Amino acid sequence: MAMQVGGSGEGPKADINVTPLVDVMLVLLIIMMIVAPLLQQGVALTLPIANNSSEKPETQEDTVVAITADGRFHVNGTAVPEGDLRRRVEEALEQKKQRILLIRADEDAAYSSVMQAMDELRAAAIEDIGLITERRGGQAQGGGE
Repeated sequence: MAMQVGGSGEGPKADINVTPLVDVMLVLLIIMMIVAPLLQQGVALTLPIANNSSEKPETQEDTVVAITADGRFHVNGTAVPEGDLRRRVEEALEQKKQRILLIRADEDAAYSSVMQAMDELRAAAIEDIGLITERRGGQAQGGGE
């Protein structure tokens, strides 16, 4: 086998090797497929079970107030200090056409925490409030007031 050195008459190779590009793109695709569901989950809660809840698909446009078992509030997955719920909800709904809010409360959350959140929301002139429950079949559902 001879090695070619210098002026062999051939110019530089103009082909693009796409194999490394495809490898990198597949790795990025796999990472996005793993991370995307984690971003949508929000606050980990055990939702109460209800038999007669109506179908309501959750979208990224929904404003969700989550109430944990120890009474802490989260607006769209972000923790909210006590007494700051009304302002944070108003900020979240500021750019939206519909002022609809969904409440996801842990089944072990105190009833007083849910009522406190609803009082704050009513004081912010939010009348359309839905409660998200777990249907007996095992899928998350949203119900009316």
